[in-house]
Amino acid sequence: MNGAVLRVDRKVSLELLNDASFLLETHVLQAEAATTPLRQLYFAAQTILIEPANAERARDLFRTLRDGILAAVADPAIRDGVAEAGQLVEAGRLIEALKLIRGLYRTEAALLAAPAGEAAPIPASESRTSPIQPAPAPSHEEARR
Repeated sequence: MNGAVLRVDRKVSLELLNDASFLLETHVLQAEAATTPLRQLYFAAQTILIEPANAERARDLFRTLRDGILAAVADPAIRDGVAEAGQLVEAGRLIEALKLIRGLYRTEAALLAAPAGEAAPIPASESRTSPIQPAPAPSHEEARR
């Protein structure tokens, strides 16, 4: 909570009487679980929140990862979500950014599961209408520029 890790040995009730940032244990991503681009982005945003001493380095990493995802992915749902998460992080609204990124995991999984060059079906539980497609590879002429 607010950068501190709390551990209790029995059931407790906590009442927060002022604004505090906190993550539930189920929302904390361990470094070894950051195995996809969106999970890496999530981990960077999470680090800003729970390690204030490393926040600036984590913020720089978040920006680099965000820019890389935006350059590599053509899917509008992922692009819009990542761009919005970036705005939330810059505004200090980290909990909202984390929630938004978690919500993109299923779309990312469908994208990663699709054979190269093919559109993947959107998971049935998502209400997006656009196909998921990786960003097109540059032509040989574009690559030489």
